[in-house]
Amino acid sequence: MTKQVLFIQGGGEGVHDEWDNKLVASLERELGPDYEIRYPRMPNEADPRYALWKAVLKKEFAKLDDGAILVGHSIGGTILINVLAEEPSDSSPSGIFLIATPFVGKGGWSSEDIEPISDLGARLQARWKVYLYHGSEDDTAPFGHIDLYEKAIPQAIVRRLAGYNHQLNEDMSEVAIDIRRLE
Repeated sequence: MTKQVLFIQGGGEGVHDEWDNKLVASLERELGPDYEIRYPRMPNEADPRYALWKAVLKKEFAKLDDGAILVGHSIGGTILINVLAEEPSDSSPSGIFLIATPFVGKGGWSSEDIEPISDLGARLQARWKVYLYHGSEDDTAPFGHIDLYEKAIPQAIVRRLAGYNHQLNEDMSEVAIDIRRLE
């Protein structure tokens, strides 16, 4: 039986077709045929809005089997983790993977669209495994944001990747290793 992976893109003009598609292709190569990656086009990618993306995520969650894997890149990861923390879900993902995810809240980015959640880690269901990845050469989301997430989600497994950029150098091998370990 194939495992489902839902990959949520980042924001910006052309990101779905010109940037994050390379992350998805790398993940597909690394995981192989036992995994089915869903890669929905998020609305208004040049100017992501929490409420709009949340509505799409909830529809996508409804299509997933229990044990699906959730992957969010950049602002897509920020929105993903906030949606999961904000509303209890019936879904039971086997893992949540946040890649180069900007932290919204004290010490991170401010947002008029996303409300900071002070007890982020406590709101995530204990059975959910959360993984954080951030490259030391990320010039989009500051490297220190992984430290803020580590404090906010103390149960998370943290991967600081030396020499990697915001797109993880288009190499999802580290993420794929952790995904395969979930089995």
